[in-house]
Amino acid sequence: MIEDKVYIKNKKAYFEYHILDKYVAGIKLLGTEIKSIREGKANINDAFCTFISNQLYVRNLHISEYSFGSFYNHEAKRDRVLLLNKKELKKLLTRGEEKGLTIVPLALFISERGFAKLEIGLAQGKKTFDKRDTMKERDTKIEMDRAMKR
Repeated sequence: MIEDKVYIKNKKAYFEYHILDKYVAGIKLLGTEIKSIREGKANINDAFCTFISNQLYVRNLHISEYSFGSFYNHEAKRDRVLLLNKKELKKLLTRGEEKGLTIVPLALFISERGFAKLEIGLAQGKKTFDKRDTMKERDTKIEMDRAMKR
C-alpha cells in the first residue's frame, strides 16, 4: 500500500520572517494526535515555539481530534514538547534570547520511519518594505511563468 506523504507548510512564516537557521525536531505526541496528522488534519499557521524550564515547546499547534477516537481523544491546542539534541537546544536558547529573533515552525511532516517531525527555524521579523519586496518578486515570477506558457 502506497501512503501519501503528509507535508503541512507554514506559508505565513516565510512571508513574515527572514529564516536564518533551520532544524528538524521530533514531537512528543499521543496516539490519536499522530493518527490525525497522518490524515492531514493539522494547522501550524498560528503556532510558535517557546522555552519552558529549558525544554522547547510548540504552542498553538492545532491538531484536530481523531474522528475514530472515543473518550481518549486529545486536546486540540495543547503544548507539545519538541525533541532536539542538547547542543541544538542550547544554541537555540542563546540565539533565541537575542533581540528580534524568534523560533517559528515552518513545516510538519511524517518521516520515512513514520515519526512526526516539525521543521523549525530561527527567524528575524521582516519590515514592511521587505514584505512589499517579497510580494513584488512573487508577482513578477507569476507573470514570467504565464509568459513562458504562451
